[in-house]
Amino acid sequence: MEKNYGFNDYKFFTEMSELAFRHKSYDLSLGLPDFEIDPRLRYFLKESADIISHSYESLSGNSLLVENIIRFNLNRKNSLSLKYGEVNIVPCSTFALYTSLKSILNSGDEVIIIQPSYYTYAPSIVLNGGIPVYYNLENDFKIDWEKLQQCISVKTKAIIVNSPQNPTGKTWSKHEWNQLYELIKHQEIYLISEEVYDIYHYDQEEHYSSFLHPELKKKTFCIFSFGKMFHATGWKVSYLLAAENLLENFRNHQQYISYSSNSPCQYAIAKYLDVFDPSENQKIMQQKRDIFNELIQSTPLVVEEVSQAGFFQIVNFRNITKTMTDVEFSKWLTIEKKVSCLPLSAFYNSKTDSDYIRFSFAKKDDVIIQALEHLSKVL
Repeated sequence: MEKNYGFNDYKFFTEMSELAFRHKSYDLSLGLPDFEIDPRLRYFLKESADIISHSYESLSGNSLLVENIIRFNLNRKNSLSLKYGEVNIVPCSTFALYTSLKSILNSGDEVIIIQPSYYTYAPSIVLNGGIPVYYNLENDFKIDWEKLQQCISVKTKAIIVNSPQNPTGKTWSKHEWNQLYELIKHQEIYLISEEVYDIYHYDQEEHYSSFLHPELKKKTFCIFSFGKMFHATGWKVSYLLAAENLLENFRNHQQYISYSSNSPCQYAIAKYLDVFDPSENQKIMQQKRDIFNELIQSTPLVVEEVSQAGFFQIVNFRNITKTMTDVEFSKWLTIEKKVSCLPLSAFYNSKTDSDYIRFSFAKKDDVIIQALEHLSKVL
């Protein structure tokens, strides 16, 4: 019997992109980079076809890749020292989220989602027998710790945090991870920390991982994405950090779902990490963010706070209309004004309107420039 559990958000995301295609609009709706990857990454993938055995990798992943992940994290400005047994290669970040939840949830357990959030979180909880509990950020998108604490109950089993956050571009600091730990330290509450935009921090800021907290890391599943890191989202290879006992339980479930991840891509990524400089990709994306934010000033759309990190910029559209919902405005902008975006309410379970829309600046410079120059003429 068919079940959809009431979650249809992905259809809306697809609909907006299809609207852009159908109406020949500039598509800034989705975080799908449309610019070229590093040619060296292509080279290593081609090399892997001739060198590797094309057999399954182990549950934990290609040993060279695991070792290079350890080295990569040690070389961060906020250096992260890892054991071999704390690293696991996974097919994608969504898989890591789903399987982390599967490894800890019992039927009826509650999981707190901080909204706005990506649409896969709640379905992953429900499909694993859990109950989503929503904590909604206000317009400043900052954590109110007293309100977050009110969401915690005796049934709370996990909290999902996304830093840098999609869609707001907000990041968590050492202080915020400390505050979160103080909230959950006396209960068996786990943290699912999705940090897939980790290298994309702007204006001299650096990523501070939840896994740096000496106590919090004991109860954390920390998710990263090579697809985001190399703007090669179709590769579908990510990695997970967790304490060795948590990873052991994670793998007990992983072996029955995917077993391992793409072998040729694992080899190529392992080789590429030897030459990869994350600051180069960070500079490319910050330039795109800056182009977007400079040009949008020529429109009635208002950026209240420039994105700190990630692929996205939140924009207030109420100078243009006080009556349209954000969904109506997004469709109007896509169809009538030929630039596609997403309404912020699409990232909430309970909201049907907001004052904000989300644009992706993970696009070719020419696309960003043409889209914003077009908006400056038609709005």
